Amino acid sequence: MGRTILVIEDDAPIRRGVVDALRFSGYIAREAPDGREGLRAATEDAYDLLLLDLVLPGPGGMEILARVRAARPTTPVIILTARGDEGDRVAGLRGGADDYMVKPFSVRELLARVEAVLRRSPERPLDLVEVPFPGGVADLARAEIRHDDGTRHDLPEREAEVLRYLAVHRGRVVSRDELLSRIWHLAPGAVETRTIDMHVVRLRAKIEADPGEPRVIRTVRGRGYLFSDGP
Repeated sequence: MGRTILVIEDDAPIRRGVVDALRFSGYIAREAPDGREGLRAATEDAYDLLLLDLVLPGPGGMEILARVRAARPTTPVIILTARGDEGDRVAGLRGGADDYMVKPFSVRELLARVEAVLRRSPERPLDLVEVPFPGGVADLARAEIRHDDGTRHDLPEREAEVLRYLAVHRGRVVSRDELLSRIWHLAPGAVETRTIDMHVVRLRAKIEADPGEPRVIRTVRGRGYLFSDGP
């Protein structure tokens, strides 16, 4: 399955050209034509890299960048700016963008920048090695869960991947489709979401004080799962 790239650009010809070039090169390209739809997609959908125009109707690119950095601090972002807008480029980089493209740009340069950014940040969110929770810790390096009372549980690889991803994105609802894309590397609908639910059930049995009333891995009805440190 190809990497997924979200393109937020209000100029229809530019957006269409970028999306076509990405798809022709084997990427999965999703698009948003304005700030409102772009903000929703950038904070809720699953993707591997964001191409973000800074001048948009609705919420602007800098606002979207700030929201993305708050919710997904390690997701790579390339900003798109008009020629001569040096202030925007500097602001975007200071705001956490990984790179920038100056319009008009060539397809070859765009693809090279995309490839370079993805190569140097392939799965940065997954560097976490320990996940503390009330009453214990999940040691991802040792593949075990340890409770303060001495209880231990084995942590199979796939359960560890789910726990790691949810913990890295703590405070944000992660959809089942996102888990399918980022962990199983499958398109939505490729397997039943019950597969994901069963992994969560097994994790809850190992880390929740009361699996029937989960406080760490919570279900947000109709949206997905939320890793929470709160009561």
